[in-house]
Amino acid sequence: MLLTRLQAGQRKKDARSLQPMIEQTVLLFDDEELVDATAPARTLLEASPLASSDWGRLIAFLTPRFESVRDRLAGIAEIGRIEVSGFPGPNGGAPLRLIAEDVNGLTRITLVDPEAEGQGLLVDGLSQRALEDELENLRHALDLSPSLVWQESAAGETIWANRAYLLRAGSLAEEEVTLSWPLPQLFKLEQEQTEYAPRRVMLQDEDGIDTWFDCYSYHLGDNWVHFAQSADATVYAEKALRDFVQTLTKTFADLPIGLAIFNRQRQLQLFNPALSDLTALGVDFLSKRPSLYAFLDRLRETRMMAEPKDYRSWREQMTTLEKQAAAGYHSETWNLPNGQTYRVTGRPHPDGAIAFLFEDITSEMTLTRKFHTEREMDRAVLDNIAEAVAVFLPSGELSSANAAYHRLWPAQSAGMCLHDSLRAWAEACVPTEVWSRARLRLGAMAEREPLAGDVTLRDGRVIACRFVPLAGGALMASFAEKELLAEVEPLRKLAAQ
Repeated sequence: MLLTRLQAGQRKKDARSLQPMIEQTVLLFDDEELVDATAPARTLLEASPLASSDWGRLIAFLTPRFESVRDRLAGIAEIGRIEVSGFPGPNGGAPLRLIAEDVNGLTRITLVDPEAEGQGLLVDGLSQRALEDELENLRHALDLSPSLVWQESAAGETIWANRAYLLRAGSLAEEEVTLSWPLPQLFKLEQEQTEYAPRRVMLQDEDGIDTWFDCYSYHLGDNWVHFAQSADATVYAEKALRDFVQTLTKTFADLPIGLAIFNRQRQLQLFNPALSDLTALGVDFLSKRPSLYAFLDRLRETRMMAEPKDYRSWREQMTTLEKQAAAGYHSETWNLPNGQTYRVTGRPHPDGAIAFLFEDITSEMTLTRKFHTEREMDRAVLDNIAEAVAVFLPSGELSSANAAYHRLWPAQSAGMCLHDSLRAWAEACVPTEVWSRARLRLGAMAEREPLAGDVTLRDGRVIACRFVPLAGGALMASFAEKELLAEVEPLRKLAAQ
């Protein structure tokens, strides 16, 4: 029995002598400057995320694996020594162990991987574990990505794909993986392509529903890696925009008003057929999207706009037109040499654009001029009548009066109401019941009755008064001297015959 135990002990000693020397992962820092490190420690730093210093690389490695490690290491000089266990690894592996010691003012940090202890793999184990952890994180990130990611060989075969791609291809149902090789190929992309140039690709599912993706391709050695992002929202928005523009175009096509929209750079972006008809500018010219000043120059050349005699004044006028249209609503009336009259309206649009509306108002201006002419003629006729005439609106406000009225009643003024006029007339005359009857019959807004009577002014003149209701509730008041009526009455009778 003793011999057996001695032989077993000798075999264990021989086995230990056959194991390679295990070198620990140890780093020595003076404040944050690396003084010395073992070979596996240097390998670990090289495998750690990039940072501006070795201390930064170490902290970047330790932070996701140990709780509050930066704060704990900052107080090592006062504590002297700490030993902590980290978080479990992404794959559920045993947590790392960290030993930090203050040695004569220097900080010695030792990292131990419990899973590698006694296996002779401690040196490469930590570096390998860091790489595996990072690889696992990258795999999780790609699996959680909503974008489709896959890799193709130079021959065009799909050799790797993330979860979103497999779900789309139907190779992954919930948590059950049913992969087959080669992996299904969803997109038929040409291998001879340009990197970073997105292409829009459409896929159709079994129900006949179309889905759109923007695909990006990159070289990865001899292979290709592809990314496909959903473009459904963009496609639907572009279609809605096209439909909206088509609707606007059809609507604008039926408008008799010319429309010209210039963008922020003052290039013509949109116009309707009426613009070409009103400005006599060809569709070929407008389709070239001329600038605002090229557009106005062409209008000037074709004499389709009012302009000063010198070009400089015209240029300043057009600059003012642009600035006022960009700042807010602006309207001008152009009297063209051919007798037509245009109303040009400018108003700002979103994103710095400007819209101009060209409206032919020749008939409107002709009608307005005719109306003004007839009104001036009517006023001239009234002013040449010896009888004083005044018209009051339904509200009682004085609307118009001829020259004879102002001579007879010089105290009357425009805007004076009927009530004030009746008082002023009565004060200028000898007291009579005519004015009291006028107040009763004419004061009400409705059902005014005709009224006539004679009154005597303070200077002795006898005035014949007439109050006649007009259409719409208006009222006409006329005043004539008795002597004048005696001279005019025979002429009226003669005209009536």
